[in-house]
Amino acid sequence: MPIVFVCVAPHPPIILPSVGSPEDRAEVKNTIETLGKLEKKLKKSNPDAIIISSPHPDWGFNVPLFFLAKDFKGEIKTYLIGLEEPRFYFKEGKKIGQELFLTNEKYALIASGDLSHCLKEEGPYGFNPDGPKFDKELIEALKEKDIEKILKLDDLYPEAGECGLRSFCFLLGILEAFGIGYQPEILSYEGPFGVGYLVAEFKLI
Repeated sequence: MPIVFVCVAPHPPIILPSVGSPEDRAEVKNTIETLGKLEKKLKKSNPDAIIISSPHPDWGFNVPLFFLAKDFKGEIKTYLIGLEEPRFYFKEGKKIGQELFLTNEKYALIASGDLSHCLKEEGPYGFNPDGPKFDKELIEALKEKDIEKILKLDDLYPEAGECGLRSFCFLLGILEAFGIGYQPEILSYEGPFGVGYLVAEFKLI
């Protein structure tokens, strides 16, 4: 199978030992532990290349790389996501997926990004009711593999202050192009600092 590993991973710098204090890291213990488990699964899948979609340059790329590919010796490809509508990135993912389908390499796909930044008053953008609604709807839509709903979330909850939706849509587009069966499994979700951190693995069928 050309795709051997697929996940969604958050990228807050605070989860890095060199950035977050022990107290801060204790607040996101579930996220850190879950990423550690995914790291082992990624290594076991032994891909030829890792494709990471990220809504940010630099740190948005480095955080999942630290946890999920720090010892990987193969090729790493990055796709930096801008401000077009989510459907645009879904279509771009399909284009990339069609190209990858023609190769003989084994790929690991990582969609890097956080959910809403508006979950709490003390969060980076303050509180907005769109925040928790967006996170809940995205998680449910992933479980149900409701791509059309995911593509519309930006319009439904425009004040959610999310950063990962376009990255996730890019990944879903790649999977669509390959036409393989999958089932997203929510491994952890928490938002102690007012930002939603979702870790999900896509079980390949």
